[in-house]
Amino acid sequence: MEAIQKRLAEEQTYLSALRRELHRHPELSLQEFHTAERIEEELDRFGIPHTRVGETGVLGTLRGTGAGTGAVVLRADIDALPIQETGGAEYASQTPGVMHACGHDAHTACLLGAAKLLAERRTAFGGEVRFVFQPAEEVGQGAKPFVEAGVLDGADRVFGLHSAPDLPAGTVGLKPGLNNAAVDLFHISVHGEPAHVAEPQLGVDALYIASQTVVALQALVTRLTSPVEPVIIGVGKLHAGTTYNALAGSAVLEGTTRTVSQESRERVREQIARTARNIAEIYGGTAEVQWTDITPALVNDPQACREAAAAAEALGGGVRVVTDRSLSLCGDNFAEYLLHTPGAYAYLGTGNPVLPNTLSSLHNGNFDVDERALMLGAGLYAGYALSRLTGKEP
Repeated sequence: MEAIQKRLAEEQTYLSALRRELHRHPELSLQEFHTAERIEEELDRFGIPHTRVGETGVLGTLRGTGAGTGAVVLRADIDALPIQETGGAEYASQTPGVMHACGHDAHTACLLGAAKLLAERRTAFGGEVRFVFQPAEEVGQGAKPFVEAGVLDGADRVFGLHSAPDLPAGTVGLKPGLNNAAVDLFHISVHGEPAHVAEPQLGVDALYIASQTVVALQALVTRLTSPVEPVIIGVGKLHAGTTYNALAGSAVLEGTTRTVSQESRERVREQIARTARNIAEIYGGTAEVQWTDITPALVNDPQACREAAAAAEALGGGVRVVTDRSLSLCGDNFAEYLLHTPGAYAYLGTGNPVLPNTLSSLHNGNFDVDERALMLGAGLYAGYALSRLTGKEP
C-alpha cells in the first residue's frame, strides 16, 4: 500500500492541476456536460471503457486481469453550487455565481487519480472496479439512475468520500453506523384572498398565514420532538405579496427537514402538513404541502469501515483515522447506494490552519481544500479497491 502512495506522490501535480481545472469550470446539477466530457477524456487516456448514465453521469469499468474476484463500486460526485466564489484563489471559478463550494472537484480528481493508478495495476487484481462519477448530488438526484442501471448488481462493496474542512489534511473520518441525516424538501403553497390593508376583513392574508406557519414549524421541534433526537425544520424561502398596501393573495414557503430515522422522517412530514393546513384554515385560507425526497439517512456498514480504515492506515505517511466524528445533519445521497450494497462513506480531511480558506465551511464562498489531501483521497479509493479485489488484508 505504501507503494501506492509513493506512486501518487509522483502524480501530485496532475491531481492538483486537474482539480483546479474543474474548479475553474464548475457546472450546476444536471448541467455537468463539460465535466462529464473531461472525465471521459481522462478515462480514455487510461484505457478504461465508459458509458453515460443519464445525460451527465459517467460510469467507467476496469476489469482486472490478475487473481481475485468480485466488484467494487467507487463513487465521486461532480456537480457545483449556485454560490459566488469570494476566496480570491488564482484558480477561482470563471462562471459567475457558480462554484465548487463543497469539494466535488476534489472528489472527482481523487477518483480519476485512483482510476489512473488502478489501470496501471490491472494485472495485480481480478474482478472489476466500477467508477461512478455522479451528477446532481446537491439536488438529491443522480444516485438512483446508477442504481436503476444495475451498477451495484453483483458488487461486494461501495465506497465514497467527502471533503471535511473540520478535519486536518492527513486525516480520514470513518464512522460505523449513522453518519448523515435523511433530507427532505417541502414546498407549501398558501392560498388567501387579496384585499386592501384598510379592509382586512374582506380578504384572507396569505402572508400572515405563512408567517404564522414559519413560527409554528419551529415549535414542532421544541415541543413535539424528543430533545435527544436530532430533528431540524428549516424554512429558507418565503415569497408573498405584490405591494405594500394589499393583503397577499398567495404565499410560498420552501424549506427542509433533517431526521435520523424513518419513523421520525414520516412523523415530521405529517406534523408539517397538518400544521400548515390547520393554520391556513384558522384564518380562512388553504395550504397545500408537496414533498421532494432528497436522500435517506446515510448508514455505514461497520465491516466496510474497518476495511477502509485498514486501507487508509496501510498507505503510510502518518495517516490518522478517526472513528468518532460527530453525526452530521447534512445529507448525501451516497446513502442510496448503501441501501443496496454494504459500504463506507469516508470524510477526507482537507483543513490546514496555514491556508485559512481551507477551514471555511462547506457551501461557503471562501471554501477551498488543502490539495495535499488529494493524494490521500486517490490512494484511499485505489487502496480500498485493491484490498477487496485481491482478498489481501492491507
